[in-house]
Amino acid sequence: MKANDLRKMYLEFFKGKGHAIIASASLLPENDPTVLFTSAGMHPLVPFLLGEPHPEGTRLVNFQKCIRTTDIDEVGDNTHNTFFEMLGNWSLNDYWKKEAITWSYEFLTSKKYLGFDPDKLSVTVFAGDEDAPRDTESAEIWKSIGVPVERIYYLPKKDNWWGPAGTTGPCGPDTEMFIEVDNVPKCGPECRPGCECGHYVEVWNDVFMYYDKKEDGTYVEMDRRNIDTGMGVERTIAMMNGVSTAYDTDIFLPYINRIKEMSGIDEPTPEQTRQIRIISDHVKSAVMIMADDRKIGPSNVEAGYIVRRLIRKAIHSADILGIGQGFMKDLADITIEMYKDVYDEVERNKEFVYQNLEDEEKKFRKTLRKALVKLNKILADTNTITGENAFLLFTSFGLPVEMTREIAVENGIAVDMEDFKKQFDHHREISRTATQGKFKGGLADHSDEITNLHTATHLLQAALRKVLGDEVTQTGSNITKERLRFDFTFDRKLTPDEIAEVENLVNGVIQKDIEVTREFMPYDDAIAIGAMAFFKENYGETVSVYSVGDFSMELCGGPHVERTGLLGKFKIGKQKKIGAGVMRIRAVLE
Repeated sequence: MKANDLRKMYLEFFKGKGHAIIASASLLPENDPTVLFTSAGMHPLVPFLLGEPHPEGTRLVNFQKCIRTTDIDEVGDNTHNTFFEMLGNWSLNDYWKKEAITWSYEFLTSKKYLGFDPDKLSVTVFAGDEDAPRDTESAEIWKSIGVPVERIYYLPKKDNWWGPAGTTGPCGPDTEMFIEVDNVPKCGPECRPGCECGHYVEVWNDVFMYYDKKEDGTYVEMDRRNIDTGMGVERTIAMMNGVSTAYDTDIFLPYINRIKEMSGIDEPTPEQTRQIRIISDHVKSAVMIMADDRKIGPSNVEAGYIVRRLIRKAIHSADILGIGQGFMKDLADITIEMYKDVYDEVERNKEFVYQNLEDEEKKFRKTLRKALVKLNKILADTNTITGENAFLLFTSFGLPVEMTREIAVENGIAVDMEDFKKQFDHHREISRTATQGKFKGGLADHSDEITNLHTATHLLQAALRKVLGDEVTQTGSNITKERLRFDFTFDRKLTPDEIAEVENLVNGVIQKDIEVTREFMPYDDAIAIGAMAFFKENYGETVSVYSVGDFSMELCGGPHVERTGLLGKFKIGKQKKIGAGVMRIRAVLE
């Protein structure tokens, strides 16, 4: 089975159960500062899980592109990927546990679909704690459809609770499905689903999302009962093809074969295999981020820093394998060919991807020369490389620690890796925390402050286009309770007169206290009547259109005020250029 076969089969199965097929959202979450990337299929649906009506109804299905950065340093083993895809189906206060579990069992075990042996299927359910009760309801449903009691396990929250996607928001207990792998023996009598020995492999989970986690850490039961399910494309394809890792499937083999050709390595050692996997994963992931319509290139901050880190680590791994400069375009072409018919933006933005890959490799090699000068100075002065030295070279010069160690060995000395690891783990924990929840606010936050600023962002965009022209298109936005940040295509800073004109336009609309209206309509109809839609990949056949009189009309699913008079006074703060032809504005409501 190939990835395209799985995507198609999954969508058609749930379409037959009354689900509307919706598009994958962007990898860069719109108006959500709590995470850098879309890291789960449910993430773009948070407003609808909280009660916003979805244009396509209450039963939804799709496949969603995702990025997870917390385990980048583990990539190269059998299980970790930075970019991956999730298959998901949702009930927005529609069907509940019986339907979700029954359909999961059917898709997994029916010969028409995945056809896994029911005797190899084990499941887990939530054991209960002080936040939520034991999930006996799910266990009884599993029993009723034929799963024996000895294959049903009650596990705690760390195993059987999902969410929220950021620091707050919808979450709940889940039931997870595992397939036993015959060629991996149990590690002992206590082996069970969730054990890391590899005998039990998780294939799917159904989340019963009826809790809302608050900022103080408490869990409040919602008056809505939602279903959120998730099945990883990469892991499922590996299982369907009887291999232990996604690197042995059509999702990665084209990269691996090309890297072997470029390096001249036919039978790689375990370490060379690890480097080949790092290159494959990191180039693919960087390309998919940069190919997004929000045009995120390498930088030293936030999502751009992750892109830079992925590219530079891939270059280092390629150097270890003896691959010369300029190799990444070949691998980018593989990515574009693999995903262009799945995600239109990959083909659309390929020139942006090519240019950034070329520029970043040049920058890194220049930086690398500076790092080597610093390293040689350290050696000359001290004839040793401490863990602190290695960490400095890594953080300040971008020199991978593996390269530092190699140079140290050439000079007959060792690097204090224990000290390096201590400092690195501290740095990673800070990065992990920052990645998982940088700010308050986000999609799960429908507070007055967020709602007001979200609406003001629409007014700002319309005003910019009226003052600067229709060349202005949104490339991203970020909203906290304190301010809005808006990125848009334009090649220079605004003049003081232009800023004043934009502010006056927005404040004029606010003072008129215009009603903010919402309509559902077909996507093509919305475009025909002039609605702005800058991220086409986010939208389905039916869309939500917000209008502010005849001043602004835009496709959006976020929270909005009912009238503009609720917003207060709009004021532009800082502006700066953040890339070629891209400006950033920060603004507040006073």
